Amino acid sequence: MHIHILGICGTFMGGLAALAREAGHRVTGCDANVYPPMSTQLEALGIELIEGFGAEQLDLKPDLFVVGNVVTRSSEGRFPLMEAILDAGLPYTSGPQWLAEHVLQGKHVLAVAGTHGKTTTTSMLAWILESAAMAPGFLIGGVPQNFGVSARLGGGRYFVIEADEYDTAFFDKRSKFVHYRPRTAVLNNLEHDHADIFPDLAAIETQFHHLVRTVPPSGRLVVNAREDALQRVLSRGCWSEVQRFGARKEEPGALRARGEPTSFDVLRGSLKVGHVSWELLGEHNQLNALAAIAAAEHVGVDPEAAATSLGSFKSVRRRLELRGEARGIKVYDDFAHHPTAIHTTIDGLRRRIAPAERILAIFEPRSNTMKLGTMKAQLPWALEEADISFCNQDGLTWDAREALAPLGEQGVVGANVDDLVRLVKAAARPGDHLLCMSNGGFGGIHDKLLAALK
Repeated sequence: MHIHILGICGTFMGGLAALAREAGHRVTGCDANVYPPMSTQLEALGIELIEGFGAEQLDLKPDLFVVGNVVTRSSEGRFPLMEAILDAGLPYTSGPQWLAEHVLQGKHVLAVAGTHGKTTTTSMLAWILESAAMAPGFLIGGVPQNFGVSARLGGGRYFVIEADEYDTAFFDKRSKFVHYRPRTAVLNNLEHDHADIFPDLAAIETQFHHLVRTVPPSGRLVVNAREDALQRVLSRGCWSEVQRFGARKEEPGALRARGEPTSFDVLRGSLKVGHVSWELLGEHNQLNALAAIAAAEHVGVDPEAAATSLGSFKSVRRRLELRGEARGIKVYDDFAHHPTAIHTTIDGLRRRIAPAERILAIFEPRSNTMKLGTMKAQLPWALEEADISFCNQDGLTWDAREALAPLGEQGVVGANVDDLVRLVKAAARPGDHLLCMSNGGFGGIHDKLLAALK
């Protein structure tokens, strides 16, 4: 089968393309923004990438068009290819639907949902199963360093997937994760996000309960015990076993951690069932580990073995990834884009470095939620641990200077990426840590900073 993927460079659609190629299909695709690491991964697989959504791509004559949720019915004519597909009556489907029908059918699916930590927790879970010789398939919204790819079919009956609550496609407004039919589902945490499609937290809770409804009686829900929103989700109805994790005090049957995030015991009640010793930082990663251990236990991996295997876990690209150093100044790349994730990321870097060293946070409000300005009031809190914060104003309809005003002189706004590079270069000094945060390519700011600093 020849499939042509619209929006192929998104993390989900790019992973789907890799799976389809591995399964023997001919795969081509198009997107408006082609940037690493996904473009590099796709080109290495021999997948032809086309810039833009031109109607002339009908000439490829694929058997099926697979449509990413970046595509809309646009009065501005942004997606002429989609309009041509509809006019011609050609077959098309969504990415999650194609995945459910061609990859997940007949598999024991382990799905990881939550506002934060999905990519890292999914990567941990896949690595635990890999270490247990289960050869899992996986589709992850990033590139786990243990595997070097974001997706593979695997050789067993288990498939681990990052389960996103964002909508499926312009013609299917259900959350992506309702297509996956997991037997093991992790509910990691839940906050208001994706303000472009969810008016409030209650609307997202409804979608999470739709996911809960798809888990069979023999399945397992792995639920963060600290999250009131998740408890409200379960109160609407639950038909599966529930394994809670992360309780702050002893709770019968629940998994919790005792010790520092870099070295901690895993407890069930008062009983020690494993120990994790690794290089990852932050309480959020401690909780991610507990979730992965609890999910792996449902498919037969002993918690002690799971905890031990995490000692060789290497995290994910674009998670506090060091991109280079110039004149004693280090430049990092991170995917953080929600205020909570920004705050957590800065805190993680602060714990890694000496307290006296400076963090210059450079961020791009690029997600739909941040572009709308829905969470701009949370930015001063999100950035409070940085010594200086730089924001890209380009593409925003709200005033970043006004939003960062509570930070005083520590809040700096640039008109665009090149302006940010100029401002950061003027402020940076040897020993500083430049933390660039965006869920996109950020205009290549990492390489531009390194070049300017040299």
